[in-house]
Amino acid sequence: MPLKTPLRWLRRNLVVLAGLFTLGYLLLPNVVVTVFSFNRPRGRYNYAWQEFSTEAWRQPCGVAGMCGSLSLSLQIAVWATLGATVLGTMIAFALVRYRFRARGPINSLIFLPMAMPEVVMGASLLTLFLNMGAQLGFWTVLIAHIMFCLSFVVTAVKARVMSMDPRLEQAAQDLYAGPAQTFLRVTLPIAAPGIAAGALLAFALSFDDFIITNFNAGSTVTFPMFVWGSAQRGTPVQINVIGTAMFLLAVVCVLGAMAVGNRRRRRTG
Repeated sequence: MPLKTPLRWLRRNLVVLAGLFTLGYLLLPNVVVTVFSFNRPRGRYNYAWQEFSTEAWRQPCGVAGMCGSLSLSLQIAVWATLGATVLGTMIAFALVRYRFRARGPINSLIFLPMAMPEVVMGASLLTLFLNMGAQLGFWTVLIAHIMFCLSFVVTAVKARVMSMDPRLEQAAQDLYAGPAQTFLRVTLPIAAPGIAAGALLAFALSFDDFIITNFNAGSTVTFPMFVWGSAQRGTPVQINVIGTAMFLLAVVCVLGAMAVGNRRRRRTG
């Protein structure tokens, strides 16, 4: 009898325990980065704990070129997110709401950049830019990021649009709302969660990308490329500071979105 109670509890909570273990495993690198962001920098490599210090937090731009590369990555990520979100949203609505000849092949080709290895896509884009005579730099990186983020935005928005109830738009039209009013007041608010999810995913993918950027950047150095180059010469503690700050910002955004969603559900209820 004493053994049955623990076994019963384990069976009842096995899924929860497995989820917590997986979550802890995924967050472990972030915990290590956060801890080592308070390490006192000594020498070229900072992989061993020395002593607690806030020096790197007080001087996050103390390493030459790091904040410049961070600013460049943020600019590219913002513009790539805007471009991919606008184009991806229009493509998603076109694929769901309209019937045309190439609809089937386009639906299949949308998933190609998601399934294609980044090395292949980076090399293909590099070949395209060289054949066009384009100078590698900010604009080639931006175009490349929009192209590989586009599929993720289309997938997220398309799933949301497919789940929309068309009777809501029909009701708005019955109440004498024009096409623009119906789209802005009914369609767009309902599709907004899918659009926001696609935009956040595009921003994360663009900011984090290294392989495609490395092929098409030329002499431009983004933050992931700066981190890779620093790892060859020596890793400054400030890299851990930037990583921790980005992680905390993402957590705040997720918690804020959850709070807004819960408030809306309570109002609706």
